[in-house]
Amino acid sequence: MNPLVQLAAEKPENPLVPPIPELVIGFIAFVIVFGFLAKKLLPNINKVLEERREAIEGGIEKADAAQTEAQSVLEQYKAQLAEARHEAARLRQEAQEQGAVILQEMRAEGQRQREEIIAAGHAQIEADRKAAASALRQDVGKLATDLAGKLVGESLEDHARQSGTVDRFLDELEAKAEAVR
Repeated sequence: MNPLVQLAAEKPENPLVPPIPELVIGFIAFVIVFGFLAKKLLPNINKVLEERREAIEGGIEKADAAQTEAQSVLEQYKAQLAEARHEAARLRQEAQEQGAVILQEMRAEGQRQREEIIAAGHAQIEADRKAAASALRQDVGKLATDLAGKLVGESLEDHARQSGTVDRFLDELEAKAEAVR
C-alpha cells in the first residue's frame, strides 16, 4: 500500500488540536520554564515592584511633608506680612504725630520770634522817636531862641534862660496839640 492511500484511509486529524505526546512534552516544558521564571525572575520582579512602590509612597510622603511645610511657611509669611503692615502703620502714625508736634513747635517758635521782632521794632521805634524828639526839641529851641533874640533885640545866650523858655514853649505846643485831639 501506498503511504498516501494509507494516510487517506486513516481518519482526518484536526489541525487545531496537537497530538497528545506533543501536548505532554509542551506542558512539561512550560512547567520547567514557569518554575525557572518563578524561582529566578519573579523575586527580582517583586523586588523591583516593591522598591518602586516604596519610592512612590516615600515620594508621596515627602510631597505631603513638603506641602505641610510650605503651608506652614506660607502662614508664617502671612503673619510676618501682617506684622510688617501693622508696624508700618504704627511707624506712619508715629511719624505723623511727630510731624504734628514738630510743626506745632516750629509755629510756636515762629510766633515767639515774631513777637520778639515786633517788640524789638517797637522798642527801636520808641527809641528813635525819643531821639528824634530830643533832637527836634534842641533844634526848635535853638531856632526859637535865635528868632526870639532877633524879635526882642537882645541876645538870649544865657543857657538856663534859653532852656527854660524853650521848654515852656514846647510844653504849650504839646498841650495845644493834645487839646485838639
